[in-house]
Amino acid sequence: MIHEDGTQLGVMSRAEALQAARDADLDLVEISPNAKPPVVKIIDWGKYNYQKTKQQQKNKRSAKAQELKQIRTGLKISDHDLEVKAKKVRKFLEDGHKVKYTLRYKGRELAHKDVGFALADKIIASFGDTIVVDQKPQFAGRQLNFVIRRSQNAKTENP
Repeated sequence: MIHEDGTQLGVMSRAEALQAARDADLDLVEISPNAKPPVVKIIDWGKYNYQKTKQQQKNKRSAKAQELKQIRTGLKISDHDLEVKAKKVRKFLEDGHKVKYTLRYKGRELAHKDVGFALADKIIASFGDTIVVDQKPQFAGRQLNFVIRRSQNAKTENP
């Protein structure tokens, strides 16, 4: 058994441990139930739980969130417009995000699914070896989707 201040009180019966916790006006918490004998500690459960929750919130805030950004285009996009979107995608990749490209088919474009796959290959090739394709181009409904992320060996460019 361990006291609130960290001192070890030794091995004692369950009844003695509960009585010691009542005398200290605190809670008896089982720390490691699989040990022989089980290890218990006298603590203020409300305070412990509050501190644990605050620590989790702090860790969540400090963790860098990796979002999935999305870029949508049509099949009849011009080369210049494609470059404008590629600049935005490069910014997302530099910030550490994954990017989901969505190529939307309209009307009779569905009859020419190969055009979308060719455009997807062109987009992937334009980034070169600075990206890794997480999800290969897949056709779903009226859309062709693929996901890219920055490769580990990509170097940051300074303008």
